[in-house]
Amino acid sequence: MPDVPLHAPSKISLTDYQQPSFDVETVNLDVKLFEDHAQVNSTLKMVRQTAGDLVLFGEDLELLAITMNGERLTAERYQQAASKLTIPDAPDEVTLEIQVRICPQTNTALEGFYMAGSGDDTMFVTQCEPEGFRKITFYPDRPDVLAIFTTRLEADKRYPTLLANGNLIEAGEVEGAPDRHYAIWHDPTNKPSYLFACVVADLDVLTDSYTTSEGRNVLLEVYAKSADIDKCDVAMQALKDSMKWDEDNYGRAYDLDRYMIVAVSQFNMGAMENKGLNIFNTACVLSSPETTTDSRSFSVKAIIAHEYFHNWTGNRITCRDWFQLCLKEGFTVYRDQSFSADQQSSAVQRIDDVATLRAHQFAEDAGPLAHPVRPESFVEINNFYTTTVYEKGAEIVRMIANILGPDDFRKGTDEYFRRYDGQAVTVEDFLSALSITNDKIEDFIDWYRQPGTPVVSGHQDYDSAAQTLTITLSQQTRHVSGFDAPKPLPIPVATALFDKNSGDIIVERMLLLDQATQTFEIEGVTSEPVVSLLRDFSAPVQLNYDYQDEDLAFLLKHETNGFNRWQVTQMLVNRILLQSNDTEVYLQALAQTLPDLAADDAMLAARLLDIPSAQELAAAIHKDYDPELIKAQREGLYQQLADALKDQWTALYKQLPMQSYEDSAEARGTRALRNVVLDMALTANVEGAAEWAQQQYDNASCMTERFGALKVMVNHQVANADDYLADFYQRFQADDLVIDLWFSVQASADNVSTDTIESLLAHTDFDWNTPNRVRSVISAFTSQPTVLWTPEGLDIYTAVIKKLDESNPMIASRLLQVLARWYTLAEPRRQMAHEHLLDLQQYVSSKHVHESLTSVLGAASE
Repeated sequence: MPDVPLHAPSKISLTDYQQPSFDVETVNLDVKLFEDHAQVNSTLKMVRQTAGDLVLFGEDLELLAITMNGERLTAERYQQAASKLTIPDAPDEVTLEIQVRICPQTNTALEGFYMAGSGDDTMFVTQCEPEGFRKITFYPDRPDVLAIFTTRLEADKRYPTLLANGNLIEAGEVEGAPDRHYAIWHDPTNKPSYLFACVVADLDVLTDSYTTSEGRNVLLEVYAKSADIDKCDVAMQALKDSMKWDEDNYGRAYDLDRYMIVAVSQFNMGAMENKGLNIFNTACVLSSPETTTDSRSFSVKAIIAHEYFHNWTGNRITCRDWFQLCLKEGFTVYRDQSFSADQQSSAVQRIDDVATLRAHQFAEDAGPLAHPVRPESFVEINNFYTTTVYEKGAEIVRMIANILGPDDFRKGTDEYFRRYDGQAVTVEDFLSALSITNDKIEDFIDWYRQPGTPVVSGHQDYDSAAQTLTITLSQQTRHVSGFDAPKPLPIPVATALFDKNSGDIIVERMLLLDQATQTFEIEGVTSEPVVSLLRDFSAPVQLNYDYQDEDLAFLLKHETNGFNRWQVTQMLVNRILLQSNDTEVYLQALAQTLPDLAADDAMLAARLLDIPSAQELAAAIHKDYDPELIKAQREGLYQQLADALKDQWTALYKQLPMQSYEDSAEARGTRALRNVVLDMALTANVEGAAEWAQQQYDNASCMTERFGALKVMVNHQVANADDYLADFYQRFQADDLVIDLWFSVQASADNVSTDTIESLLAHTDFDWNTPNRVRSVISAFTSQPTVLWTPEGLDIYTAVIKKLDESNPMIASRLLQVLARWYTLAEPRRQMAHEHLLDLQQYVSSKHVHESLTSVLGAASE
């Protein structure tokens, strides 16, 4: 591996944390937007907390003037270098007045204050988490500095919407400038700068209200472009549902008089929980049956809930430093997953959660980007908004909740809110509060400190004379370079014993594996049972139990836990694909299970037909990964499954007729299963299946039906698929989010070529400045590793990273991380991928991409 460049950015370590020398009591911002720039005047009232210089952070700012306690400072009185402004020998009480000029019109990184859209759709918005506020003005931009903000916005009247955090206290025309107006907003709550937000735009608004359990009447507002305002009802209802759910389940009521959501088309993330003024990617807030698939619409509800729940777990109690990101995100993801489980089948929700974890987080843990849930160091914190921090962080909270039980978990969270409301805290503080009824909870700190996915192995022994079952379990976690040797973790293993004759559960128990190897004896077992382990995925581990295929088939038939029925099918599939097991048991079990399950729970039936993605399978291969072989094995098994159940597809499809649109769990399940059956029928060459697809497209009542039909026609290269692609484009060319689907269905097609990808990138509707559009092509492309891991595929992919490194390094870095497991490839792909990454190293300039690339290339030395 080449030497690290001399200009390599320095790391920040958790152990280096120091309390800020100055706290900020109040902030007054005056943001004036003009045609080609904005001027930001800020007044900070600051009080010394510890010894040391007064340090402010600032990036891409033109400093116009700085005044301290009424005295204008000359350049000799402060030091400005390396994104910092330092004032030595500042008095203990300081009023700073700072004037800066910024240029939101050219801010393509989409951090700080930036312009989104163009023409009549132009708007100006902020994204300040984690360190975007320093691109607006000089400030001690860190999460443990909390202050009261008052914000004045001024702009041309062609932007009638002027929004900021808190409550509107004044608005009017600018004196002497009849074409300009202003608005003043005051947020009475202490907040860190990363929660600051403002919007300057021309938007319509959907309004509603909610009365909290404490009697507060809250004005609810969802802002969007006029053409999109009719797609905001789902978000509004989800917001009200979330507010009620949080009151019922955590006793948390909203604390301001106003809650606003703004839809933005150009946004790096999904959404942002700014206090009282959430900024949302349009893909995460807009929804209508005609333009939004069921999965995306349900995701809108979950993300609305996630950002609302942050009001308590993230805003009122925030992070002491960015190493504690998992504190707010892990807990909040667990809360939004629990909310979602109450909105649909809890089993299906758990399947969705775990499928994401296995496909992405397990892969992260298995490669050079592995890091603890609470990282120990970073160069660029944006690189650690990962599935490890979010999803694995949520799994830790879930384990604790399962160990404590509902009542004690609620006591612990109540104590957390009581102790730390209004503070910036750590993971240790969180665990301390949750441990008030069980001091063993603090042992879970090692889950936050230790990278890697534990592998739990085990077997059973049955003593018929003593009527005792002995289960032996062991755990092992790979040693990640740069970290201490892994230690045993507390792993809750939800367990049930099934009688082999009746299929009934005879024992249920939560086993706690907290040693390297342990035995658990269960007495009073009159015959050898079938053991079901890790029920409801009680811990984020890989399970390697001594099951026979027939045991797994038995559990598929008799398990009462829907998640575990899915889990055993996944275990059977992985044995076939990764261990070359015979397919007979798997195919027979599904053939016997599917008809009845389709009638009882269509969504679960659809999920039982899942075959792990190529990415998930690749994560389990540590050497000589051959994308072509994995693809052939996956497609071969899929073909066998389709052929084995060929006689069922026609009957099943007819049992799932299209009906008028309904947004219910049952209706969503029917649509999901119909799309899976349609794909299976085409795979099995069922007579008339191509006509089914065309009829479903033509007669669709919603986007799930229409897009499902289009996708199978494209993937199976149905004769007139191109005509349907053209029709889809013509129908929806005015809707950006639907055109994202049009791009993605082509970029992810089973027969995609690099020529297709190049054509899509050159399309007139492709926009490099819109992350959704970039992801619709480039992220979709990664679902076809046989094309990605070719010289032509990597030429395209690395060229995209080079381009985005200059304009939007956050997105570039996240795209690069997809290549992290290049070193597992079989030759000559491995050498070819290595050469592409080394070439990329010569071009990157951002610390985002530099950090990711250094880690990715580091795999060559392991």
